[in-house]
Amino acid sequence: MQNTWLDSDDAPELTADFLEQADEFVGKHLIRRGRPVTSRPKLALTVRYDADVVAAFKATGKGWQTRMNLALHDRLKTHEPAKIDL
Repeated sequence: MQNTWLDSDDAPELTADFLEQADEFVGKHLIRRGRPVTSRPKLALTVRYDADVVAAFKATGKGWQTRMNLALHDRLKTHEPAKIDL
């Protein structure tokens, strides 16, 4: 993208919102934003659940996906994953 500024007076105002969105560098290294790196990363999957199961978890409010994950963890503490012949 070409610079369209004619002079330094055309530069955007350095507001708190502008600076919040800016990339941060230390030397040539970009400082990562977002979630910290974890030793147990989650996997993004496409899965299908019964509508009533999803509705029940969604009804618990924000964080329902985390609670669903915890429910599955709890289940695995006492049960083996079901094996279904299709």
